[in-house]
Amino acid sequence: MIPFNVPPYLGYEMDYVREAAATNHIICGDGPFSRKCHAWMEQRFNAEKAMLTTSGTAALEMAAILCDLQPGDEVILPSFTFSSTATAFQMVGATLVFVDIRPDTMNLDEQKIEDAITDRTRVIVPVHYAGAACEMNAIIRIARKHNLKVVEDAAQGVMSTYHQRALGTIGIFGCYSFHETKNYSMGEGGAILVNDPTYIERAEIIREKGTNRQRFFRGQVDKYTWVDRGGSYLQSDLNAAYLYAQFEHADEVNDNRLATWQAYWDGLVDLAQDGHIELPTIPERCEHNAHMFYIKCADLAERSEFIDFLKWRGIGAVFHYVPLHSSPAGQRFGRFHGDDEYTTRESDRLVRLPMYYGLSGEDTQAVVDAVCAFYRR
Repeated sequence: MIPFNVPPYLGYEMDYVREAAATNHIICGDGPFSRKCHAWMEQRFNAEKAMLTTSGTAALEMAAILCDLQPGDEVILPSFTFSSTATAFQMVGATLVFVDIRPDTMNLDEQKIEDAITDRTRVIVPVHYAGAACEMNAIIRIARKHNLKVVEDAAQGVMSTYHQRALGTIGIFGCYSFHETKNYSMGEGGAILVNDPTYIERAEIIREKGTNRQRFFRGQVDKYTWVDRGGSYLQSDLNAAYLYAQFEHADEVNDNRLATWQAYWDGLVDLAQDGHIELPTIPERCEHNAHMFYIKCADLAERSEFIDFLKWRGIGAVFHYVPLHSSPAGQRFGRFHGDDEYTTRESDRLVRLPMYYGLSGEDTQAVVDAVCAFYRR
């Protein structure tokens, strides 16, 4: 069996977990390994401020609170995304406005954003699907023109860049995920990047259950108290220790995944040129992180048959998001602006192949051979 995903494990993680527990005696949030992770992200990605959270969802929830949204305010986002992108903003009372995606990258179509803007619009949420960047220059121009905030859902974008800028550092806030399905993982976890320094102190307060505890630790106040909205968003230092071991070998992980991604491309490009399948598109001047490798079948029926065929060959392959605007909650909390030209059609065609750190060349070739066997029948 070739599984769809295996969480990354390099072999160093448990050494740091033991150090956190047995040597540092600090396993709560913001311990030594948390601080190391924060510093690593800030230096590696040139981020103003990075803070670990309990999940990518928590990072998005923090961003939604920091945006000061009020009930009835509108947020523009794609429907082709995970529910967390939507729930984070719905929880603060925002109305969700879904906009169609581009069929090449599966990202929010920047050319359809402006038509969806109303006098209630406050935030645009681009989602960098598969670690391939949205057209951020165009999105930032639109946001500045209409005085809107941009929150990047870069859950899949750690180590990806857009015009040499790290994804997550372009909008006012960026949100990462370190779930076990991501390129770097601590089981459950995430991070928020705060790219405008005027929001850093409030982000610290929200992350610390609405208290000014960080100011107390810095000696700026003689005691801390409850001062704002907030939640329990601090990640355990045990998880941070696990993640930091992977950060120290981030390039090794990235290079390994990129090699697998390229092997898939090289092995399947002839099928694509013959019109049997479509392969991912990587925008110009963007570096992706090989978060996933997907192909597009002709339609939903072919995709279902294809997934069953791979399963019969012992290969785990899966489809991805069901468009949010077609879900009960999506219909309750939002609306789709314009025509659904690509969102549903393209999501029905997409299937993800096995992709993880350490996937062997032999198994990669076995997947390629199985895909070719299905289409050469």
